Amino acid sequence: MKFRCIQPDGRVFFLLPLAIFLLTLPFGLFVAPRAAEAQQPAKVWRIGIFHVGVDHVPPSIGGLREGLKALGYEDGKNIRLDWRNLLDEDAARVTAQEWVRDRVDLIVAVEPQTVRAAKAATSQVPIVFLHIDDPVADGFVQSFAHPGGNLTGFAGRPVLHDKRLEIFKELVPGLRRLLVLRDPTDPATARLLAVVHEAAAVLKLQLVEREVTTPADIERVFGAVKAGDVDGVFLVSPRLDTNFPSLILRLASERHLPLPGPLKQWVAQGALFYYGVNYPAIGEAAAQYVDKILKGAKPADLPVEYPKRFELIVNLKVAQALGLTVPPLVLLQADEVMR
Repeated sequence: MKFRCIQPDGRVFFLLPLAIFLLTLPFGLFVAPRAAEAQQPAKVWRIGIFHVGVDHVPPSIGGLREGLKALGYEDGKNIRLDWRNLLDEDAARVTAQEWVRDRVDLIVAVEPQTVRAAKAATSQVPIVFLHIDDPVADGFVQSFAHPGGNLTGFAGRPVLHDKRLEIFKELVPGLRRLLVLRDPTDPATARLLAVVHEAAAVLKLQLVEREVTTPADIERVFGAVKAGDVDGVFLVSPRLDTNFPSLILRLASERHLPLPGPLKQWVAQGALFYYGVNYPAIGEAAAQYVDKILKGAKPADLPVEYPKRFELIVNLKVAQALGLTVPPLVLLQADEVMR
């Protein structure tokens, strides 16, 4: 069947039913599919996270993941977290350059070696750093209140060497001669060594300083230590904390030398005690900064924060093995006592 139509000039034409049907369809039916085709897929943020120190994972990483999850980010859905635990600073530089080429949305750099690598690789990609003793002195930011540039974060490793030495003396009353290990290639060494010298003078400690940069150096220094030469071991340089924890712990334990842990996990592995920041809490706070930056905030406008929570953890089993009696007051002050 077809329909005859007469125009005003007398011409006649015919419409098939299908043509009439198409002409009467709402315009929106044609527009809607095109609108659907024009919709963009949901944004998947790409975040690079890296750290130097292959034999441990900073506890702040777990806090960061949990913090992001609480804020609605789900790895593999609306965010992709590229976590790298690297051998050394050279590897960190290569990784940072790779991420910049791949145009990641943000970089989380844990501890100084990765921060230096990230800063050298880009002045555009936002960088959130964790566990930096003094980001101003290290040249990462202009000031705590106004970081400037593309970096901000958390000074999660404030200079606590003086407090750690004080606690060390309380736990080891016979502490007189202290083996101090420092890495001359670590930019933070000179500044931190000055803190150690000042605290040692107050506590009347004699420092036996040794420079080490490689596992062979560390083996050599410990190999030369004889019974009674020193009463304990202390690490000055952050690079030693991150690069050689298992080796230093093993050698100190073999020689029955007490050692404060620069990181919490060292205590579970044989260090006498840990005094420092609560690292999972730092990770959770960093997740807030990541969220703000992804939503448009500039790192230059987010002030660098110091940690607000500190903790003391004592390994009572290690103390007993070393023949030490932990003062009751220290036990009362401890946030955790490992038995």
